Amino acid sequence: MPGGAGEGDGSGRAEKIDVHHHFTAPQWVEWAERAGVVRKADLPWWARWDEDATLALMDRAGIATAVLNPSMQDRYRSAAQAREGLSVLFDALTGLTQRHPGRFAFLCPSLPDHPDVTTWALQRAHDDLGAVGVSVKACHDGVYLGDPSYDRFLAEVDERSGVLFTHPLDLPGKPPGVPTVPGVPNFMCDFLLDTTRAAVNLIRTGTLDRFPRLSVVLPHAGGFLPQIATRLEAFGDHCTPPVEPGRVRDALHRFYYDTAGPLAPACSLVETVGADRILFGTDWPAASAEIITDYTVPAVASDHAFTEHQRRGVYRGNARRLMPTLGAPAVPVTGSAGTKPSMARQ
Repeated sequence: MPGGAGEGDGSGRAEKIDVHHHFTAPQWVEWAERAGVVRKADLPWWARWDEDATLALMDRAGIATAVLNPSMQDRYRSAAQAREGLSVLFDALTGLTQRHPGRFAFLCPSLPDHPDVTTWALQRAHDDLGAVGVSVKACHDGVYLGDPSYDRFLAEVDERSGVLFTHPLDLPGKPPGVPTVPGVPNFMCDFLLDTTRAAVNLIRTGTLDRFPRLSVVLPHAGGFLPQIATRLEAFGDHCTPPVEPGRVRDALHRFYYDTAGPLAPACSLVETVGADRILFGTDWPAASAEIITDYTVPAVASDHAFTEHQRRGVYRGNARRLMPTLGAPAVPVTGSAGTKPSMARQ
């Protein structure tokens, strides 16, 4: 196993928590095709989540717990359809956590087009089912995180002292899936810029100060943010409103950053934000098993920027500190009137 991924050597390599794991529930796909939301034959590879293949990859890479980020949740045509689809998703997640106690946790998806449904979903998933965080795209319809239009949603997450996981997509202004630069897939460069724009906008607008109980996780090592940190400090007065250098430095140490990508040498990231803000992530199944075991896992295992103590934090300790219920077995809790018993995490 590359990098000793599956060995119980006390280093944390056999106890990794994967915070960047895409999940498209097969039960949801069946429902969505019947509802006309998707065509199964047209789904991309990363939407073909398979339970057995996932568990095999987790065992091979030494992943004890995967935090599932539900995908394909931005395709609903109405609020009623969104609530129905999310109900199917939540049932699938409940079944999965029951079958494999402690191996899976999950995020509650947000639906910017349906704010009332998002409020309901937060109550159901976060308060009743034990979701460990909330997922949101870096940008929606050309509007980036940090814009006041997100305030209602962020206030609801902040009220729960919630963990917000962002994820990039194509940059605004192009049809979905069309490369901005011909021959260069958008996930290669544009996704990183999408994350960076969201992070800078969160800093510029003072969003982290207005919602102080919010913890924001930036994927792919924060995009370009660590590399342009001093640039933002130096030229922040050109933003509107101006950004003080102190606000930049404070925000850098309030974000969390995952290793999905796979992680490049972490020297700049550790120097800029500290190793205690870095979380292990794989990007499965968008990243193949071979990418994860041949690149992602060895990149963290061999990176000289980490001490062994810091590496154990990246693998598990930092995520457990951020989301204390991770890895705990799910237990039945009583649902609200008219609902099935749900699963929460102790």
